[in-house]
Amino acid sequence: MASQMGEIWTDRRMRWGNFGHLSLHDLAADLKIKIQVICSSFAEAVSKMHVDIEHINSELPIGIFDSGVGGLTVYRALHYRLPNEHFVYLGDTARVPYGTKSLATVEKYALENAQFLADQGIKVLVVACNTASALALPSIRARIGIDVVGVIGPGGRRAIDVADCEAPKIGVIATEATVKSGAYVEAIHRSCGEATVFQTACPLFVPLAEEGWANEAETASIAERYLADMREYAPDALVLGCTHYPILRDVIQRTVGANVKLVDSGEATANEVADLLVSGGLASERTIEGARSLCDDLDHFFVTDAAERFASVAERFLGVKPAKLEAIEVPALS
Repeated sequence: MASQMGEIWTDRRMRWGNFGHLSLHDLAADLKIKIQVICSSFAEAVSKMHVDIEHINSELPIGIFDSGVGGLTVYRALHYRLPNEHFVYLGDTARVPYGTKSLATVEKYALENAQFLADQGIKVLVVACNTASALALPSIRARIGIDVVGVIGPGGRRAIDVADCEAPKIGVIATEATVKSGAYVEAIHRSCGEATVFQTACPLFVPLAEEGWANEAETASIAERYLADMREYAPDALVLGCTHYPILRDVIQRTVGANVKLVDSGEATANEVADLLVSGGLASERTIEGARSLCDDLDHFFVTDAAERFASVAERFLGVKPAKLEAIEVPALS
C-alpha cells in the first residue's frame, strides 16, 4: 500500500513540476497523499513487529543477550539492582566474537537473538553487547516493538555525571570494534558537547578476564602497556566499555590511578532499566520469599554452543554456575 501511494506521489511531482504552479486543490490532494503514505508505512512497520505488545506485563522477565559471556556482568548488575525481577539470558557463544564481523552480520545475529528472547515473553530487552549496541539498536527496536536498552548510552551519560565538571575529560577503554565505531564518543558528546574523549582498545583484556587472570602479574603488565597513554591523559572518568572489563576493575584502577572514577556500563544500564520499569509501570510487584542469589532457578540461561565452558566462566565471573542452563539453536529470521 505504502509503495503504491509513493508511486502516485512521485507521478504527481513529475507531472506538475514546480509546486508554485499548483492550485490549492492540488496542494490539498498532495498533502492528503503524503499523510496516507506516512500512515500506511507506519502500519506496515507495526505489522512487522514480532512481539505481542498487548500481553506485556510487569511479571514478565527482562531479556538480556550478549555475544558470549561478557554480558554476565550486566546480568549481575541488573540482578543486584532489581532483586524482585527475573531474567532470561542468551549468550550467542556459537558466533562469538561479534567485533570482527561486518555490520550486516552483526545486525543479523542481533535481530535473531532479540527475536528469540521476545518469543520467550519478555517486557524489556537489554543488549549487553557493546558491538551490537553500537550497530544494531535501531533495527532491534523496529523489529520487536518493546523497550530496548543498550549499554553504550547509559555508560556515556554516567561518565558525564561522575566527572561532574563543565569540560570533562572522559576516557574509554573497549574492544577495537567498539573504539572504531565511535559510539561512545557520540554518546558522551550528546550528553556534554564540551567533553573531550580519549579511547584505547584493550583486546587482550577479554581472554584474561575469561581465564580468571585478574590478579596475575602478566595481566598487570599488559594493563600497564595498554593504559600508559590513558594515565598520562588523566581522565576525570574512565568508561569500562566492554562487559568483560569489570572483572579486571582492580588492576585497571591501580594502573590509571586512584583519582580516576571508573564507570561500569553494566551498572549504569541497570539504573536506567530500573527507572524505565518504574516510569512504564512495568516494575514487578511480586514478593520473593528469602534472599535471592545470582543464577538461581528463577533465571533462565540459554547458550548457542559450549554450555560447559559458559558455566565455568560464569562461575569465575559470578561465583556460581547457572541453575538453569540450556543449549539451543537460535532460529533464522522469517
